[in-house]
Amino acid sequence: MKFIRSTLINISLAAVIFFLVSAFQERNLLNTDHNPAPYFNLPVLKSVEQRLSIAELKGNKTVIYFFAPWCTVCKYSMPNLEAAIAGTDIKAIAIALDYTSEAQVNTFVTDLQLTMPVLLGNNQTQTNYKVSAFPTYYIVNEELKITARSMGYSSQLGIALRAM
Repeated sequence: MKFIRSTLINISLAAVIFFLVSAFQERNLLNTDHNPAPYFNLPVLKSVEQRLSIAELKGNKTVIYFFAPWCTVCKYSMPNLEAAIAGTDIKAIAIALDYTSEAQVNTFVTDLQLTMPVLLGNNQTQTNYKVSAFPTYYIVNEELKITARSMGYSSQLGIALRAM
């Protein structure tokens, strides 16, 4: 009985610490009080002539996922994103930041066999979305208002719950 009580206390303590660390990490991200997501119009990877703007996301709940091709956490988290939105009406786009070349981003995307659109971001995009660590993502609703945000590794369940 004492072991079970001790285990429950430890699990509860770990959950509180996790919540506090997450809140601390996310303190400088854009607010989730349904503010409009900042504008972008960025080139699409593998088709630099094609661009995608945030206006084209209107009408869809969308996960906007910021990553860096050197980011190990991104490598493990991005497949969770694709799995979380599979079979739903939720869209996802990935925006590469802090990369040295388009080829570096392309290798990362190819290695993970990502199917979501990948955009080539820039310093202005990073500043506008207050991205200070990778991965960072925002969820925008059909009116392009921010409804959720997160930084760091996210499980498939965590992404799915935030996107609901």
